[in-house]
Amino acid sequence: MEHDGGHSRGEQAEAAEREAAKQRILAQAEAERIPVEETTSAVPDRRWRRDR
Repeated sequence: MEHDGGHSRGEQAEAAEREAAKQRILAQAEAERIPVEETTSAVPDRRWRRDR
């Protein structure tokens, strides 16, 4: 029968690695985020009027 101590320690390490990876992804996403003001002003009004 498998000893429970080593197994749970491995699971804790995996959970910590997943959390660290999640924090890295969130930090990268925040660094690459474009403020709403920039996205709304980037497209000129005439672009959507062109089809009319």
